[in-house]
Amino acid sequence: MAATQPVSEECRVAINYVASFELHISDAYLSMAYCYPPDSEEPIFSGFFEDQAELKREHGKQFLRYLIGRENTVCLPVIKRPEVDNWQTGVKAVEYALELENQLSQLLIDLKTTASADNDSHFLRFMGKYLDKQKRNTTYLQRQLAYYRNEEKQEEEH
Repeated sequence: MAATQPVSEECRVAINYVASFELHISDAYLSMAYCYPPDSEEPIFSGFFEDQAELKREHGKQFLRYLIGRENTVCLPVIKRPEVDNWQTGVKAVEYALELENQLSQLLIDLKTTASADNDSHFLRFMGKYLDKQKRNTTYLQRQLAYYRNEEKQEEEH
């Protein structure tokens, strides 16, 4: 499939959903970055979440630019924001972040499957870097969560 042809309707809908979900994660991360008072111990996560908010926002925009470049329409579905206003602890925020990242991973895998079925090699090359980044990000969050859960467990024992 030529890169100037629109993507299939199924792929267009899926790309819009992925872009919307990236923006949704960006909003959640921004909330996580700024929900703690400056003098609390939790801001260790604040910088990470703030950086990730910008990165996810940029990823969402890149998917939208791709759609426009392929002469498709942008129609972002509304994704309900988390009902959490207070993340309580950094660990709770990391747990929720990992949940979001796992959902995004599945969306990307499903999108890859759809693009593969359409034989859209141009889009598959485009999204390859996102799958790699997603795997690294999920692995990082899993390791952080394991580390901080272990820290909490050790504090409880003492």
